[in-house]
Amino acid sequence: MATVTPQNAAHADPRRWWALGALVASMLTLGFDLTILNVALPTMAAQLEASTGELQWIVDSYIVVFAALMLPAGLLGDRFGRRRMLVVGLCVFLAGSLAGALTDAPGLVVAARSVMGLGAALVIPLGLSVLPSMFGAEERGKAVAAVTASMAAGMPLGPLVGGLLLDHYWWGSVFLVNIPMAAAGIAACLFLLPESRDPSSPRVDALSTAFSALGLGALVFGIIEGPARGWTSAWVLGSFALSALLLAGLVVRERRAARPMLDLALLGRRVFLFNVLAATLGTFVFSGLLFLLPTYLQEVGGSDAFGTGLRLLPMMGGLLVAARASAPLVRRSGPRPVVGTGLAVLCFAALLGSRTEPGDGYGFTAVWLTVAGLGFGLAMVPAMDAALGGIPADEAGSGSALLMTLRQVGGAVGIALLGSLVADVYAGRLDTAGLPAPAAEAARESLSGAHAVAGRLDLPALARSADAAYLDGMSLVLVVCGIAALVTAALTALFLPNPRPAAAPAAGRTPDGPDTAVPDRSDRQDHPGLPGQQDRPDLPGQQDGPEPTGAGSSPAVVRRTADDGQ
Repeated sequence: MATVTPQNAAHADPRRWWALGALVASMLTLGFDLTILNVALPTMAAQLEASTGELQWIVDSYIVVFAALMLPAGLLGDRFGRRRMLVVGLCVFLAGSLAGALTDAPGLVVAARSVMGLGAALVIPLGLSVLPSMFGAEERGKAVAAVTASMAAGMPLGPLVGGLLLDHYWWGSVFLVNIPMAAAGIAACLFLLPESRDPSSPRVDALSTAFSALGLGALVFGIIEGPARGWTSAWVLGSFALSALLLAGLVVRERRAARPMLDLALLGRRVFLFNVLAATLGTFVFSGLLFLLPTYLQEVGGSDAFGTGLRLLPMMGGLLVAARASAPLVRRSGPRPVVGTGLAVLCFAALLGSRTEPGDGYGFTAVWLTVAGLGFGLAMVPAMDAALGGIPADEAGSGSALLMTLRQVGGAVGIALLGSLVADVYAGRLDTAGLPAPAAEAARESLSGAHAVAGRLDLPALARSADAAYLDGMSLVLVVCGIAALVTAALTALFLPNPRPAAAPAAGRTPDGPDTAVPDRSDRQDHPGLPGQQDRPDLPGQQDGPEPTGAGSSPAVVRRTADDGQ
């Protein structure tokens, strides 16, 4: 790897800790930006008169752009300078945040969120890849831990920070809060970070990037627009057909490439495939619930924005506790029973939540949210660890990138599909008999719209009908999530290999002979800018310290026994 600034000099620079602090602040901002917007959705629906589909696009536009562009973004940092592209990413993220705060139309918010997704696609993969040029091997682990933990900590803080802001300011404040953190990160990058690059990294494949972005966008468009346009409309069917063609083209091109951005051949390994399936399913359900729950808690439950953030904490807390507890369980019995148990717990929580009635208090909701959090923590964190631990070190960067990409796709599809199911059921079961046509249309657009119409026309029966219709939709979504979790649990039980840590007399060797270990990843320098190397910061609760792959990662030797089938 070619480095512009001599690394020994950079490692001795006392300013590196100030630079790390700014990076931590930036990553913290990106962490809570993953969840801060969700508590603002009911407010935005009311004040912007946004439909459910528009709210889905506001959330999903960020994820679609991020998922499609993070791979080429990491490669751009390798080729043109990681500090330079990190500054560009922070500037783009800042500009998108400012635009989102100042706009007053749902379509413009979608555009601003897309810009923010582009910025995040640059910042997140490069946030760790700059650390090797700042810190020596003896300090690098602490730096990686600080950056990854900051992003993980931001996730449960998002609903609380968002709720606090919304109780005192207008909805745009959830965008403005990003600006000072991003500005501090820009200043630190410009004045404190050394430049580094890797000219030998592969070129950005513009055609594959276009295939992935347009294919995923067409898929999400069809899912979100289905309830409004009709599932058999030309627009929806055409978008699904276009998505299938583009994604098929992506698969063909990547499989033929000498150095693909996405190494799809890794999905041929059972240990990788089924762990990725479990992690992606968890992200699918988690993202969908975070989209739907704030509307339920505020519009049906009567909570304010900050109260909504507090009421989401049982799920976040359960996730943290289970993620922490998963490490000793995996060491004792291997990942398969832990991941399978987590998925079964998630299934139980979803089916329990589907029994929610309009008159139920928050206590029942808190119970099933806590159980759901335990399921997420037991399933997703061990699955991600086992997926990356079950592949050779020379494929760790590719595996990490593929894992993170598929999880982001799962999140985008979860918001689109689960949100559309709720919208479809809600519109079909809402009783609008006797309403003027414009009022009926406004009521069918969203739950907040129905409440606004009910208040304006003094129709409490309409509000009750809207609450019941939304709960019917949410119950169906939870049943679907429960079935999906149960099917995934069965697949992991049947097909997932179960490697266990094996006591070996020497590092990397089993008592029976040849080396069966996955070698240490701590000094990988082949593609240090590839995203996914810090995939786990999306989820809080890493067990014994962060263990991202790629440059700057801490040592991780994972032994595999004969049960670790391919």
